[in-house]
Amino acid sequence: MGSSWISTRKLHFFSGLTLTVFIAIHLFNQAAAVAGPERHIQIMNAARTIYRNPLIETVLMGAVLVQIISGIRLIGKRSKAFAFSFEVVQLYSGMYLAFFLVAHVFAVMMGRSLNIDTNYYFAAAGLNFFPFVLFYVPYYTLAIISVFGHIAAVHHKNMRHRLLGCSVRLQSRLILVLGAIFALFVIYAMTGRFHGILLPEAYRFLIGG
Repeated sequence: MGSSWISTRKLHFFSGLTLTVFIAIHLFNQAAAVAGPERHIQIMNAARTIYRNPLIETVLMGAVLVQIISGIRLIGKRSKAFAFSFEVVQLYSGMYLAFFLVAHVFAVMMGRSLNIDTNYYFAAAGLNFFPFVLFYVPYYTLAIISVFGHIAAVHHKNMRHRLLGCSVRLQSRLILVLGAIFALFVIYAMTGRFHGILLPEAYRFLIGG
């Protein structure tokens, strides 16, 4: 492992740390939809005063770019393991997150270009109407699980101590389980507690009217 390998790892780690802060806020916002669209939008508008600041947004976009490029470089350094391991979890969760980040940023930019507020209804449109649910439910569910999976893998690699009697491996597995539970909760919240939502007229073009 040369200095470029160490440098790439550090870039990947710190860009990931930057994105993790934003993702944590974003996921909290999505989960808050369980209290209704108005609550979700209220929290989103408050958070936007921070992350839509031109400087912060530029840093976030830069972090996305660095995360993807450094992640692609690191893929070639991975061992060729196929049995379940947290190295494999880190690899495949990272690949999915790279795809998701590109697709998600593109969708948000397209929404802005169309002068559509990319709020609760923009995100929830595909989660509440057939046949779009067939794509968007797995799409968002896998994204959330991948976030927790990546965190679990990093935790497994860097944590050295037992916590509350749990081995590091068990801790990492619990993070994965928590991710799956949280993903289900977000889908529950974004679908009006599985009852569906009424989509405002301005967003109905997203599902073909």
